[in-house]
Amino acid sequence: MGDPTYAQPDRHGRPGLPEPVTPAGREGLAALLARPERCVVALDFDGTLAPIVADPEQARAHPDAVPALAALAPRLRSVAVVTGRPAGVAVRYGGFAGVPGLEHLVVLGHYGAERWDAVTGTVQAAEPHPGVAAVRAELPGFLDEIGAWRGTWIEEKGRAVAVHTRRAQDPQAAYDTLRAPLTELAARHGLIVEPGRMVLELRPPGMDKGVALAAYLREVGAESVLYAGDDLGDLPAFAAVEKLRSDGVAGLLVCSGSAEVAELSDRADLVVDGPAGVVGLLSSIAAAVSR
Repeated sequence: MGDPTYAQPDRHGRPGLPEPVTPAGREGLAALLARPERCVVALDFDGTLAPIVADPEQARAHPDAVPALAALAPRLRSVAVVTGRPAGVAVRYGGFAGVPGLEHLVVLGHYGAERWDAVTGTVQAAEPHPGVAAVRAELPGFLDEIGAWRGTWIEEKGRAVAVHTRRAQDPQAAYDTLRAPLTELAARHGLIVEPGRMVLELRPPGMDKGVALAAYLREVGAESVLYAGDDLGDLPAFAAVEKLRSDGVAGLLVCSGSAEVAELSDRADLVVDGPAGVVGLLSSIAAAVSR
């Protein structure tokens, strides 16, 4: 897609509206600004709305994220948070419940296997995959047996389980060492491995962020979409938006910039500087569509 562009502030130091580097991205932004009531803004959580931290349980949305979303959401068809986290956890860590302006926000958790609607305040979910419980029981001994216990950390995610290597002495080496054995373990129990930023998540197949996003856009009849993400797990959502473009749905792909995931930034129409940049972009769009 060419070199990505970072959003720059205006002459007053306020976040400015950037120009996407691709024609498709410029068309997507123009459609959002012209007809926001027909647009869905969809966002990953970790690394996009919330800074990446060593302990995932300490992750919280950027302090300006909820105000920016609350200012923008009433102008849109919908706001959707699309995440690998359990939906209820994302709601809690994001502070999304009971916020004026976010009455119609939707969280698609576990890659769409769970859904929280602000309208009802409840989570709807399918039955869990039995392979997750089996992997959960086997994983501690498995890591110990292959000598990968030191510095790794298991995150319990309800419908999935993740192994983090960010705390290891050499996080990338630990990640590379674990990827093949964990893929074999997952396959043995009917699961797949979702790679991320120093994390390998073992989860059921059949759902990803692209599937969840495309289904939701069809449900609400969106004519345009902005999707922002930061990680390998967001690539299916990028692919879904690219497919929708060919079907006449305008789309803007935003990368919450990270040197760790060049695959995403290379495909983005626009790169912003992490969660602070995403929040600045949302605030700028809210200001533009309110004028």
